[in-house]
Amino acid sequence: MSTSSNNNNDAIDQPASSVSTDGVQPISSQTTGFTFNHTMLRVKDPVKSLAFYTGVLGMTLLAVKRFPDMGFDLYFLAKLTESERETLPTGDDLEIFAFRQRGILELTHNYGTETKADFSYHDGNQDPQGFGHICFSVPSLDEAVAWFDKNDVEFKKRPEDGSMKNIAFIKDVDGYWIEIVQADLMS
Repeated sequence: MSTSSNNNNDAIDQPASSVSTDGVQPISSQTTGFTFNHTMLRVKDPVKSLAFYTGVLGMTLLAVKRFPDMGFDLYFLAKLTESERETLPTGDDLEIFAFRQRGILELTHNYGTETKADFSYHDGNQDPQGFGHICFSVPSLDEAVAWFDKNDVEFKKRPEDGSMKNIAFIKDVDGYWIEIVQADLMS
């Protein structure tokens, strides 16, 4: 992986209103059309994970890819707007739609993990640290916290705890951390 300066003569300046700090480079014109599509989490039991992400966080399952010869399945979810849900394509067009979106969550299930009582994945927040969390922005932090309480969601941190106020961290069924923020409380 290169961290050197962008050598593209057709570079696009970062927006004037964006944040600048050491390491930020102009945008290479070669990346026009690139979309950050998804993040993958490995899950022990897809039924429990899908119930959490669809039922508690309101995501929609857009695609399932099964690889029985390799022993795993992939589930692609998105948090859609009401308009997106009403106009969601079907069939092959739905899968194409999924891979054109931003912010998709891919859940990967390796066969057999759901039957191992003591099995768990590393959440990235213990040593050695790596992956930390995903994040959902909510219209009302107070209402989201009440919803999570009603659904017996485990909190890592409530908004009133610690020195970082107005931010909550919940855990999914595999123990992955999910940050919960309200945008207008973040400035």
